[in-house]
Amino acid sequence: MGFYSERIFPPLLDRATRPLYRDRQRLIGRARGRVLEIGVGNGANLPLYGDAATEIHGLEPEAGLLERAGRARAQAPAPERFHLLQGDAHHLPYPDGHFDTVVACLVLCTIPDPARAAREMRRVLADHGELLVLEHVASHRPRVHRWQRRLNPVWRHLACGCQLDRPTADTLAAAGFDLTDTRVFDHPKIPGLIQEFLEGTAKPR
Repeated sequence: MGFYSERIFPPLLDRATRPLYRDRQRLIGRARGRVLEIGVGNGANLPLYGDAATEIHGLEPEAGLLERAGRARAQAPAPERFHLLQGDAHHLPYPDGHFDTVVACLVLCTIPDPARAAREMRRVLADHGELLVLEHVASHRPRVHRWQRRLNPVWRHLACGCQLDRPTADTLAAAGFDLTDTRVFDHPKIPGLIQEFLEGTAKPR
């Protein structure tokens, strides 16, 4: 990681995602059993896991962020539940059907190959399991979508790989998830270019 991505961007991201705290709290609170969180980052979600999440694995490719997640783990309830691992969502180091819950929270916008990561999440999720998802997505409004595409190269550079215009619902559906219990909505506290979110519970088909 460079100085910007390790020292400057994480505090900016924390500030930018504060309006999503209640949404994240609601999402993470639904995790059950053995859990995998993709892109655990600096561990901001770790204190939000309830008692029903008995074993939580946090995967993160960046060593600097994983170190911060380790500090967050120490402050979370029952820290012995948490297992942090440096790794790549394109190649999850777990067997098929290993997890009861997989969490994708503000991460699929950044993963270089989201389709591959989605297939891996489906592979490691048990047939009875749930994918908990909260992601900003490409706008369904043509004018906003055009602006997302125009600004995406600059945004991606400033936001450490984040992309504005990803069709995340389509990506998850193609990977074998049923999105009946999800919704796309305009978040009232987020500005226009990243206002539309996919939120809810996706289940394996």
